[in-house]
Amino acid sequence: MLLVLLLVMLTSCTAIPQNLSNKIFTFPEETNTAHVRVTTSRQDLRAVTVCFRSFTDLNRDHSLFSLATPSADNTFLIFKKAANGLFELWARGKANKVDGIAYKVNTWHSICSTWDSTSGLMQLWVDGVPSSRKFTSSGSNINGPIIIVLGQEQDTHGGGFDIKQSFVGMMSDVHMWDYTLSRCKIQNYSNNRSFMPGNVLNWNAFEFQTVGRVLIENKQELCQ
Repeated sequence: MLLVLLLVMLTSCTAIPQNLSNKIFTFPEETNTAHVRVTTSRQDLRAVTVCFRSFTDLNRDHSLFSLATPSADNTFLIFKKAANGLFELWARGKANKVDGIAYKVNTWHSICSTWDSTSGLMQLWVDGVPSSRKFTSSGSNINGPIIIVLGQEQDTHGGGFDIKQSFVGMMSDVHMWDYTLSRCKIQNYSNNRSFMPGNVLNWNAFEFQTVGRVLIENKQELCQ
């Protein structure tokens, strides 16, 4: 029992708010265990906007942002398909696809997605450029208990990870709001201009736990 407790302490970090400005999460290998579990006190969401920056060389299916509740493992999911430029957007267990997105491997991308429970519409933004708006699910809010995972796709509430859907690469600047951001505000985020931090998840006061081999590193700045 003592050994088990020691291993847990060594492989996870306590969920204390941290300012991660100028930091990145690095997911250095394929695994069905390593992930970041993100904490939020908000458990009732009428609308959602999620933004983050990511870098990967993956050419297979992989999860970018996974939010699950007991009623639906894919309550809010941004999922990159293997096909070039193809993404799946999920809300409350219902999915739609957006295609033709300008997306390259080995490149930092700013990615945002919005959903509204009234209209049921979702939209993806990559580097400030919007996709078509697609219908997923309407009529009900997202209700907790909410579990948010980076690095893995939840096939059950908080688990059910598949190594072939894991994320390998770097991720940074994760923010989440309980409303849909305007076009201008999403473009401000994408272009590294001033923006209002997320009121659900805020990278500058980020509550999380790392499990397994996930590194917290400094951003790699380009030489002038």
